[in-house]
Amino acid sequence: MNQYLAYTMTAVDQPFERVNLPEQEIRSDEALVEVAGCGVCHTDLSFWHHGVPTRHKLPLVLGHEISGTVIKGPQELHGKAVIVPAVLPCGECELCQNDHSNICQNQKMPGNDFNGGFASHVVVPARFLIPVPDNVLKNHSLSELSVIADAISTPYQVMVKSGLKAGDYAIIIGVGGVGIYAAQLAKIFGGNVLAIDISQDRLDQLSEIGISSTLNSKGLTIKEVKQHVKQKCRESGASPVGWKIYEMSGTKAGQELAYALLGIAGTLSIVGFTLDKLEIRLSNLMAFDAQVIGTWGCKPELYLDVLELIANGELKLKPYTEIQPMSTINEVFQDMLHHKLSKRTVLVPDFDKTN
Repeated sequence: MNQYLAYTMTAVDQPFERVNLPEQEIRSDEALVEVAGCGVCHTDLSFWHHGVPTRHKLPLVLGHEISGTVIKGPQELHGKAVIVPAVLPCGECELCQNDHSNICQNQKMPGNDFNGGFASHVVVPARFLIPVPDNVLKNHSLSELSVIADAISTPYQVMVKSGLKAGDYAIIIGVGGVGIYAAQLAKIFGGNVLAIDISQDRLDQLSEIGISSTLNSKGLTIKEVKQHVKQKCRESGASPVGWKIYEMSGTKAGQELAYALLGIAGTLSIVGFTLDKLEIRLSNLMAFDAQVIGTWGCKPELYLDVLELIANGELKLKPYTEIQPMSTINEVFQDMLHHKLSKRTVLVPDFDKTN
């Protein structure tokens, strides 16, 4: 192979361009991964449409939810099916040594710090690549497992970080994309789950994983939503205090609602991203002895836990993941921008069919 094939972002809101990139030299601490699939994330949309700057200057190949096969690199990884963590820490700094590797300040992120996964191949740091066990590949294609790199591992980490335990009232705000996996994980952790969204179609798909408590908030005021949530809490038998709230929508309206629902001894976890600013009363945190936490990506050491949940069938991917040819990237991003996607889209290289 003398070149990589990829779709690059050249400017905000401009179509991705199919390009040939020269083959990179692989350093001793790197691996060359043949891409099996790359998930399309709201973060990619933030780069492409909302003008969030990438750390590497444009043009750049986006895509940070990557699965594939190592074809060059450390001998122990050669030929292995792997997940490329969306957050690749250095492993040596103070944060890495103190259980905060996900926020390592020397971290590298595909599709942000270097060319990402909307390509035939990607060169990545090898140290934290996650080999995929054979028992996971028995029932899943390697391409569909790419969503583990962010859409699943990120909410998994926040469930752990928030201290969610069996019986807790777990409110998921926004169940498209990352949120659908967050709802599943909250249920797996034993949470008494309530899902809130403005799309009835998104809420209806939760029935496939046994989540029946939902609320369509479209057209409702925050006060009305709070009344509905309290009523559903009483009906479910959950405690009126200590709620775990997960904001997954990445919208101003979703974050305003999430903060408004935060009550006595509650925990609000912010996972969705928006550039919009909110006006909130921080004194609520004091009055309710509540807390707000954030999360960024996922520590590589937690990935094996996620893979185990998939292997034993507890965590479902297939109903909420769809495969599309990578040549449809421009159409997929337009559909994402206009809220037409109901599932997590994984782009699969089809360069040999698009020459």
